[in-house]
Amino acid sequence: MTDSLIEPIREASRHLVRELGFLRPTLAGTALPPSAVHALIELGAAPGLVASVLGARLRLEKSSVSRMLRKLAQAGLVAGVVDGADARRRPLFLTAAGEALLAEIHAFGRAQVAAALARLPEGEAARLHRGLAAYAEALAAAPEPVPEPVPVEIVPGYRPGLFGRLLELQARHYAATAGFGAAFEARVAAGMAEFVPRLGQGGGGQDGGLGRNQVWAALRQGEVVGGIAIDGEDLGENLAHLRWFILAPGLRGAGVGRRLLASALAFCDAAGFRETRLWTFRGLDAARHLYEAQGFTLLSEYPATTWGPPIPEQFFSRFSFGLPPSGGEAGRGTSAA
Repeated sequence: MTDSLIEPIREASRHLVRELGFLRPTLAGTALPPSAVHALIELGAAPGLVASVLGARLRLEKSSVSRMLRKLAQAGLVAGVVDGADARRRPLFLTAAGEALLAEIHAFGRAQVAAALARLPEGEAARLHRGLAAYAEALAAAPEPVPEPVPVEIVPGYRPGLFGRLLELQARHYAATAGFGAAFEARVAAGMAEFVPRLGQGGGGQDGGLGRNQVWAALRQGEVVGGIAIDGEDLGENLAHLRWFILAPGLRGAGVGRRLLASALAFCDAAGFRETRLWTFRGLDAARHLYEAQGFTLLSEYPATTWGPPIPEQFFSRFSFGLPPSGGEAGRGTSAA
């Protein structure tokens, strides 16, 4: 293929998309958007598909597939849609109403193609099929472009909306992973409300001094996507309390958490705290790996019901200057609070 054919093929593709109706809000004579029509076609051809496979076939993000399937289920067209952790592994099937609508979609499509083929010269239909099939296979074989990652900046100090965003991330994360609800969110909010005024004490706020209290935000294009705080006053005895360490879901595993934690611990070392403590929950293995890589040691584990559903709570500590442990308190709080 020569470069001279690229633009004509692009123009023909745009023309094809317009004529088939993909730019309209609905498709194939239905009240459904194009993505939903294609979902019904795929489920009709392969009953029992799970949402993750359906999304891969349609080249759609997981969140888009979930929203679409919920709407199709509410319309009575698809069965097997559930909410929860196993939603993407649940087999999906068309209902009787879905089967009936799919039959109408196929009838509409066949009539549309038949009318177009009738206008072609004899013998052109077979050549058209071979060309379209080859072109589609070539597009599918091309690697998808990988977008350049948007850099994340770690910035110390208070900023408007920071703690509200950290509270939202905490509440959503622990609701999904531990089933926590309003009691957890209220307690975290209360802890933040008590802590924020103390950021300005001793230079720990925006005035650039070292201080005893500090917070760091992970920012991506100005949006808060994570954070961590050090409270150097609430435990007393020259102890630092690591609090509210959280990341937006899409950033986990990208090294942002490691950078946040390293920033907080560098502050603790520079401020001369003899020990940094945190409380967290069993099962958060990725966070535990980060803690232990930075010198934290698990000192105790105990059952806790403070936050709602029973869950094992863990106490970690990191000692500075080679000092021995100074003991811990069961149930003092978690890194979320």
